[in-house]
Amino acid sequence: MTDDLAELEKCLLDAGVLTPAWAGAFQAVPRSLFLPDLVWPFDPDTGQTVTVDRRDDPDAWNRWAEADAPITIQWDDGQHEGTDPGYLYTSSASMPSIVFRMLRDLDVYPGMRVLEVGTGTGWNAALLSSRLDSENVTTVELDEQVATRARTNLIRAGYSPTLVTGDGAAGCLAGAPYDRVIVTYGTRRVSPAWIEQTRPGGIILAPWGTDYSVRDALARLVVADDGASASGPLVRPAQFMKARDQRLSWPRHEEYVTDWPGETSTTTLPLGVVTSGDPYGLVEFALGLLVPDCAHGVHDQGDEVNVWFFGLTDRSWALVRYTGDEEADVHQSGPRRLWDEVEAAYRWWDNADRPGWGRLGLTVTADGEHRIWVDEPSRVLPRG
Repeated sequence: MTDDLAELEKCLLDAGVLTPAWAGAFQAVPRSLFLPDLVWPFDPDTGQTVTVDRRDDPDAWNRWAEADAPITIQWDDGQHEGTDPGYLYTSSASMPSIVFRMLRDLDVYPGMRVLEVGTGTGWNAALLSSRLDSENVTTVELDEQVATRARTNLIRAGYSPTLVTGDGAAGCLAGAPYDRVIVTYGTRRVSPAWIEQTRPGGIILAPWGTDYSVRDALARLVVADDGASASGPLVRPAQFMKARDQRLSWPRHEEYVTDWPGETSTTTLPLGVVTSGDPYGLVEFALGLLVPDCAHGVHDQGDEVNVWFFGLTDRSWALVRYTGDEEADVHQSGPRRLWDEVEAAYRWWDNADRPGWGRLGLTVTADGEHRIWVDEPSRVLPRG
């Protein structure tokens, strides 16, 4: 083990992210075995994605491979060319701290059967195989190019889990029932197939959120005894690449704002309440739970910050213009008054003592209904 990898292991163990049960897999299955020569790590010091090619700079490549940083391995669904970063990152090797925290939350034991949804590089499937044996691991990858590379990586590393190329939302019935399901991309809908293919008492671990923002939460759902639903807490914030068929297609401004200036008013709700700028911010996530079918975006012009809201099922829109004054101008129009909904949602959340990770929870039924709750499944959140 290199000094960098030993230091990473110590940091993860000290933080409680890497448990003793997973330490053997960490040592046996280094992430470097699953990375291509050309990679694009995210540098947390600069906030930028950098290009690193092992053929040109093997030392830098090794440092990044053994760092606690996410590394993009594919851009633009495989259509990207060249060495510069692309437009949309579409496959990556997650930060080791994220990977082992999720594996800890999965709470697996020898002999359990696990379905992984989203193979990516194959590293996670190899870690599971190292702990549980390959015959107990099934992994599904939508992208054929990514799946082919993952299969090569797994074989080279000495593991042979069942790898299926297909839509992960369908699971893999052939390997069911599973004791655990782990999803490695952000989803807007917990698939009923995952519930149906998990035994009663089994756990589904999935990054889940709304279209209001890119912020997700890690849902840890336990399948009910009758197999008709799965329910559990939203344990902490998470940010993952979104399922390809659930990516938000950003509304076209000119298709919405056809009646400017719309209905006008003012608000005293501060900008920091509406959008925090924190990629793991709780406020935006909570507002997304309470204001369904709505996307929001921020346009910072320096002396003025415009916050836009768009209804995703109609042509409702709202704009709040923050200029530093005590009151901000509000414009809104359409079947819904989106800003009124956002204000009401914030005040409800604030009056409810700002419930957050661990208090918020999710129940999903086998027919696809999603219910968000606070403290217990019977306390369902008001929406809209």
